[in-house]
Amino acid sequence: LLMLDQPACEYCALWDAEVGSVYAKTAEGRQAPLIRHPIHSAPLDGVALVRPARYTPTFILLSNGAEVGRIEGYPGESFFYGLLQNLLTKADQPAQKGEK
Repeated sequence: LLMLDQPACEYCALWDAEVGSVYAKTAEGRQAPLIRHPIHSAPLDGVALVRPARYTPTFILLSNGAEVGRIEGYPGESFFYGLLQNLLTKADQPAQKGEK
């Protein structure tokens, strides 16, 4: 799970306070370990995004370096985990006809 953030992002700080300290200990954190990266830095090598991120935080679920889906912004702890579960489920499903 790639988290794009920036200094002085109050929603990034809120995510840190509500989720960040325990994320690695959750089932989701074990399935999708967190990689933090500044939003305005050069893209990470080997990562293919569908489109550039514009908001912080943006959470991008990657599979073999390719974007599966994203959560733009931080909607609160319970919504975050629900949205992340949807992305993790999507990542586990085989591609449908016509999908890459």
